[in-house]
Amino acid sequence: MSEFLTVLRGRWKILVTCGVLSVLAAVVFTAVTPPVYTAQARVYLSAEKDTKAEGEGVFVLTSEDLDTYVSLLDTPAVLDPLREELGMSPDAPVDVRATVSGNTSILNIVARSDDADEAAAVANEVGPQLGGVAGKFSTLLASSGQEVVSTPIQPAVVPSSPTSPDPVRNVGLGLLAGLLLGVGLAYLRHALDTKVRDEADIRALSDAPMLAGLPLEKTRSGMGYLSLDSDPHGRHAEATRRLRTNLMFVDVTTGKHSVVVTSAVEGEGKTTTAANLGLAMADAGTRTLLVDADLRNPSVAQTMGLEGSVGLTTVLLGEAEVTDVVQQWGDTQLYVLPAGQIPPNPSELLGSDPMRDLLSHLSRDYDFVLIDSPPILPVIDAIVVERLAGGLLMVVGVNRTRKSELAIALKQLSTVGATVSGFARNFVPSNPTDNRYGYHRYEAPVETRRRSTKKGRDRARR
Repeated sequence: MSEFLTVLRGRWKILVTCGVLSVLAAVVFTAVTPPVYTAQARVYLSAEKDTKAEGEGVFVLTSEDLDTYVSLLDTPAVLDPLREELGMSPDAPVDVRATVSGNTSILNIVARSDDADEAAAVANEVGPQLGGVAGKFSTLLASSGQEVVSTPIQPAVVPSSPTSPDPVRNVGLGLLAGLLLGVGLAYLRHALDTKVRDEADIRALSDAPMLAGLPLEKTRSGMGYLSLDSDPHGRHAEATRRLRTNLMFVDVTTGKHSVVVTSAVEGEGKTTTAANLGLAMADAGTRTLLVDADLRNPSVAQTMGLEGSVGLTTVLLGEAEVTDVVQQWGDTQLYVLPAGQIPPNPSELLGSDPMRDLLSHLSRDYDFVLIDSPPILPVIDAIVVERLAGGLLMVVGVNRTRKSELAIALKQLSTVGATVSGFARNFVPSNPTDNRYGYHRYEAPVETRRRSTKKGRDRARR
């Protein structure tokens, strides 16, 4: 039931659209459908002696006779004289039905027409017309000198309103059909949807905790979106602080104070997430080092506006000391180790003994080490680095990452015994409840915001 409600909540627009369209279709159908009026009459059929006829026998109508008369209703033998009596066109349609009431000689007659007066007139005229032709279809009746007489029991009255179409019924059925169609389409869309949309899609693949949901924000050209610097009180910054806090709780279980930040495929915002997470940790007074271990497509230096020509590869090759290439972010507690030059053998370099010794050394010099690594599916680098670190943070791009891609990445990690410490959902669409307490954006005065922006740019130039 919870999965059912979750699917409907996520696809509520489909339900509403199908419901509205179905109701509109029912309204249009009701408006264009010609009205149908129904009139009902009850008559008693009996055999009576014709005063002009000879003979002394008494004829009694049997159930077979009544069934015969009922079957004659839609034949020209009855309808032609009926049309003539009522002044109708010879080819005018006549919709009339009759049923026998139990074992009696009472007929229940129902006539339908698009004209209320005509419906009542047809229902009242059927009885006499049946009596007039009855003798033609009963030899015994004719030979006994008797005729069938129709006695009205309940004459038909002119209906005041049509019986069809029924607006209330049509709209109700339209709404029900629309909702059923919406539920079916919602589940079909859910079954065919290949993208990760919410936490439920991730929980279906892993039991690792959901550490945070980072809202979708626009980025500045040439740099990543460093919300902790440019908009420290915004929704993205608050969500990053929540990620920092939850990640610290997870780190307590490992005690290694280092984590690899990766994703299943590229384009999920892992580097920007790692940079903002590093700033959040530094703001909390934690001496933090951000290492760019994506030696195939390094982007930490560009994201943070730092010099990236020397860095991790320079240290691993023994061409410089780590203290010579680490760059401090302004006057904060965040330090950055860029990737340096792109090597021809990234995987071998990341899995080497110098890399192991370097991370061990860095873990002693800093309170926490964040390692930005390549995505899992294209290359094995993230898995290699994870063995040297204390945990792995998986960034998942909402509405971007495919479920199959995430499933394959998690399977690769499981195959080598790597464990995901937690997930950070990135690019989460804005929610109307995001402006509640805890996500409220406190706007600083204009001059203050300008000084803050200028300060961030100055940091990037250092």
